[in-house]
Amino acid sequence: MVGRHRGTAMLPTIDDIVSNFELLDEWEERYRYLIELGRLMEPLPDEAHNDVNKVQGCASQVWLQTDLDRQDGDPVLHLRGDSDAHIVRGLVALLISLYSGKTAAEALATDALGLFKELGLSEHLTPQRSNGVRSMVERIRRDAQMALAAT
Repeated sequence: MVGRHRGTAMLPTIDDIVSNFELLDEWEERYRYLIELGRLMEPLPDEAHNDVNKVQGCASQVWLQTDLDRQDGDPVLHLRGDSDAHIVRGLVALLISLYSGKTAAEALATDALGLFKELGLSEHLTPQRSNGVRSMVERIRRDAQMALAAT
């Protein structure tokens, strides 16, 4: 993919993640895969672990950093993130694979919660973690809306 950002260089594509999820029958295996995805993420620099990047509404500590590039005039999102919880870090990685490299308009049209449902994650996450995922998605959508409004 042209313009692939350094923040997602080590993560598989979202299509590969979905395919891998379909190959894993046991939920223990899927949780391990999520944790592995979190380990594949580029580390978030210490200075990015700040209040601006902190996602409110998550039981765990979560930080999302959104950088923007312009591609044919459209703002393109490049995300990096981190969490202090292994599973949540994997969920952050999943969202980064889903959203990073998309234009702000594409990001707003992306149904992350639908994907989580399709992967069976919705029914296997605690209500607290599901709320945290919603908070992360809302944060990404808000960043995309702000990027569009600034154009």
